[in-house]
Amino acid sequence: MKKSVLVFLLSSLSVSLFAQTKPAVKKPAAKAAPAVKAGVARPPVLNTALDSLSYALGMIDATFFKSQGVDKINYTCMNKGFEDVLKGKNTLLTTQQADMTVREQLQAFMRQKSQSTISEGEKFLAENKKREGVKETASGLQYEVLSMGTGAKPSDTSTVKVHYEGFLINGKKFDSSRDRGEPISFALNQVIKGWTEGVQLMPVGSRFKFYIPYTLGYGEQGAGGSIPGGAALIFDVELIDIAK
Repeated sequence: MKKSVLVFLLSSLSVSLFAQTKPAVKKPAAKAAPAVKAGVARPPVLNTALDSLSYALGMIDATFFKSQGVDKINYTCMNKGFEDVLKGKNTLLTTQQADMTVREQLQAFMRQKSQSTISEGEKFLAENKKREGVKETASGLQYEVLSMGTGAKPSDTSTVKVHYEGFLINGKKFDSSRDRGEPISFALNQVIKGWTEGVQLMPVGSRFKFYIPYTLGYGEQGAGGSIPGGAALIFDVELIDIAK
């Protein structure tokens, strides 16, 4: 409440002082919390360890399947599947049928999710092979000689030492041994098909640029979070040595 306000009244005969106080203002009554409407589910509260476990299982499963392209699900059927297994009831599918269903549906989701990326890569490669200096093999691998060495060529079982940089077709770099300052060694039969085929074309001391279609790369599933499913890839590779 504000302090009393002193009001001075002046007259021609005398001066009188009056103190005037404002009347108290009643505070509005607190509003009652709105009642939950009938039929509206309350949000879950994690009161017990079982509550937390149940919610965590849902989070983990949903995170994985969302990364595979699943963006909607029939919750009634999903809960039924959980309940039937946990309570030992007869399930509507055998274990083999359930496994096959998940595999087939995930492949369909991945194809749908990666189709635009595949189309972009195919368009890029179709234009790229028209450039002077770019060659294409029977598999669809494209390569460009940046510098030609004079050493031996590796076989598909050789272990090679290379420096490399990897790019998406939009120019985004996703990996680089040069940035790490250290070359890498690996067996050519343990990498993607585009590398296995392409590095065999290189004499030691060469530096090639490879343009790799998704079928010779990481396929429709991609790799981690840096290489989308269906992505065509570009690698700048320098062959340093072949392990003896």
